[in-house]
Amino acid sequence: MTLPTFGKKQLSGLIAVLSFGLTSLFAVLMLELLVPVTFIVGFFILLPLVWLLGDDFPLVESESDEETAEDPLKTLRERYAAGEIDHAEFERRLDRLLETEDVDDQSADPSPTGGAGRSEREVEFEESQ
Repeated sequence: MTLPTFGKKQLSGLIAVLSFGLTSLFAVLMLELLVPVTFIVGFFILLPLVWLLGDDFPLVESESDEETAEDPLKTLRERYAAGEIDHAEFERRLDRLLETEDVDDQSADPSPTGGAGRSEREVEFEESQ
């Protein structure tokens, strides 16, 4: 089972609300020893740790994960360089990515042909031969 991850701001808000709520609850229940302990641990230990450690804190989601999720070509290149996929698989996935980009370009292209020209990869292939 993996731990859930939160953004830095979300986790800080969660810690602040829980710390304040538990401190208030312990004050109402007259558990005098737990009031300062809860307040200090929440606001003076956990919150600064979240902001100082950032991505290294176990419950904070990595910003680099967000970046690689936004760039599938970068992810594909990294997997190929790491040896996770072979050359044939890399080429197959690269072609699929380029086809998807061509479809996006065609739908955004206001030209009368709808951008139905040759892809950059086809042009590069013909030039190399």
